[in-house]
Amino acid sequence: MSVTVAMYDKSLQHIGAQLDALGLDITVHTFGQDGKFSVDGQAVAPGDLDIDYFWLSAHINDDDFREGAFATMLACKSVNVLQTFNAGLDNPIYQKVSARGTRVINSSAQGVAISEYVMAQVLSLVHPIEQQGEQQGNKHWQLTPFRELSRMNWLIIGYGPIGQAIAQRVKAFGATTTVVRRSPQTSELVDNAGTMAQLGEFLPTADVIVIACSLTEETSGFADEGFFAAVKQDALLVNIARGALINDAAMIAALDSGRLANAVLDVFHTEPLPQDDPLWSHPKVRITPHTSFAGNGVQGRWDQLFLDNLSRFVNGQALLSEVDPKDIS
Repeated sequence: MSVTVAMYDKSLQHIGAQLDALGLDITVHTFGQDGKFSVDGQAVAPGDLDIDYFWLSAHINDDDFREGAFATMLACKSVNVLQTFNAGLDNPIYQKVSARGTRVINSSAQGVAISEYVMAQVLSLVHPIEQQGEQQGNKHWQLTPFRELSRMNWLIIGYGPIGQAIAQRVKAFGATTTVVRRSPQTSELVDNAGTMAQLGEFLPTADVIVIACSLTEETSGFADEGFFAAVKQDALLVNIARGALINDAAMIAALDSGRLANAVLDVFHTEPLPQDDPLWSHPKVRITPHTSFAGNGVQGRWDQLFLDNLSRFVNGQALLSEVDPKDIS
């Protein structure tokens, strides 16, 4: 029996040739911005369709059509599997989807890009690049000492695909890696591991703290006054997860007191960041507009994950990046 696949019409335009090359026994239904599907050239309401595999590709975000696509998916009579381009599943939509018994696949495609972003940002903070440029402009010959990553202890909070990609790159520099994860297991990439309950034990020795965990009831606002009071003097903080994980007032106080050296923030409580937010002008804060995932290889990895998983689904195999329902906040 043919597997029924649903996707945005622009998604099929993008990936149709690759999909055809797989030679799978599938029937593809596309939907447009009116929320209706096209089936054999006829407009069909979502409520009339049972969907085996629903692909929410990044094209819905490019067209600012995310909420409409979510509504279309929820309106379907049934959806067996939902694959999304999102890595984090804190949008309440995913709770509703999971509660209906739909299996949810999140994205690991952003891991490479985000991990490279983290490394670039930290390297640019510990290397005196601006000073070197000034010296060049002044034709001034003077040593410019810098901190070596190999002598640092990195604390990665969250160890999903993104946290793992960061740890892989950190370890390549010879640094010590400590991770906070649900199961406190070490590996060739992880020197020390613990759970959120042990976070306070790791903060005093962490030179670089990377927040890469999901936003849940447990983690919301966990980086608070107590968190920043425990961090090592002159630590660097990088947040590529969700803005709501940090208490901004507590972070600013830690920056102003000199306890925290710098904060690199790619995510915020409100996005876009309001023009009057004090983070814009803080001298120790580096702001980027939720762009850490925007590497030129991400689209290809999104596509490949979909193609690989659809083949697995048709052939009755285990799916990649399937999320346990209890982990959908």
